[in-house]
Amino acid sequence: MPQSLSRILLHLVFSTKDRIGWLDDSIRPRVFAYMAEVGRQTNCEIYRVGGMSDHVHIAVQLPRTMTVADLVKKLKTTSSVWIKENGEAHDKFSWQTGYGAFSLGASQLADITAYIDRQEEHHRAKDFKEEYLGFLSKYGIDFDERFLWD
Repeated sequence: MPQSLSRILLHLVFSTKDRIGWLDDSIRPRVFAYMAEVGRQTNCEIYRVGGMSDHVHIAVQLPRTMTVADLVKKLKTTSSVWIKENGEAHDKFSWQTGYGAFSLGASQLADITAYIDRQEEHHRAKDFKEEYLGFLSKYGIDFDERFLWD
């Protein structure tokens, strides 16, 4: 086959260090827009970036030449620097070490982007920890909770 083709759709999830609410209303939309632009610059199709003050959700199509780990590292590193540069109030900002990466089928893309759009509504009833544990359960991921949170 002379051509390499792929469509790898992912739902990425990661939180701020210790789930501190760094991403307040004053910076959150700009952070999400910045992360979307970083993703596009790495040849990703970014369908949605959203979340709350303590975590981010990203619906993305991964290019066939990039690993999930490399994309997440790029997103976290560049956005962390950007956040710290945007005021003294954010100079201690950092992301947690880990992340969740969940595969999506094309038929699930609309549902996950709608889910990301409804984060504020969703988190009236469920905090980030409950949400994340629900994703791990939904996707059948075994984990040791002692090592889940840093």
